[in-house]
Amino acid sequence: MSDKKGITDIIPDPVLGNEGEKQMRKQFPSRYQWDEHTLPGMLRSTIPRGLAKFIEEQAFFFIATSSSDGHCDASFRGREFSVDGESQPACLVINEKTIIFPDFSGNGLYNSLGNILTNPHIGMLFIDFQRQRRARVNGRATIRKADTAILEIWPMAQAVIEVEVEQAYGNCPARIPRMLFIEGSDDVFF
Repeated sequence: MSDKKGITDIIPDPVLGNEGEKQMRKQFPSRYQWDEHTLPGMLRSTIPRGLAKFIEEQAFFFIATSSSDGHCDASFRGREFSVDGESQPACLVINEKTIIFPDFSGNGLYNSLGNILTNPHIGMLFIDFQRQRRARVNGRATIRKADTAILEIWPMAQAVIEVEVEQAYGNCPARIPRMLFIEGSDDVFF
């Protein structure tokens, strides 16, 4: 019998976090006191309308995945542009429990997709450097082949990743550098 959990055996984090998080809260006390009443007020299991708007406004975001053995990968996901120069969304919030984003042909290593295939847990980080705000979404990802409806949104997509939201929350804005983003340019100004 294998000691590895199957994909269907993977459960979401407990409301108060895993044992490591609880131990760190004890070791490094903070001015914030998290318990079964306060933490669920911050960590939502759905995406509120305002957060959905924030997520869809972002030109890029970061994802974190891990293989079934715990080897991690972090990746950048950014907007594509149509042949007419129109920006396509980096991701879409389908409903309060679902986000989708495209996968485009890249270097052929498939680090993120390979991890999702063996361990569906995903972390997503959205940062607005101009307004110095950020948000996180954690959930379970599924890889789907790009169908006609997806190709209408993202014509170059080879697949779409569908994320079932388990946790969604605004995140502390401390230490986010203020940068000016110029659409269509690779230039960033501090």
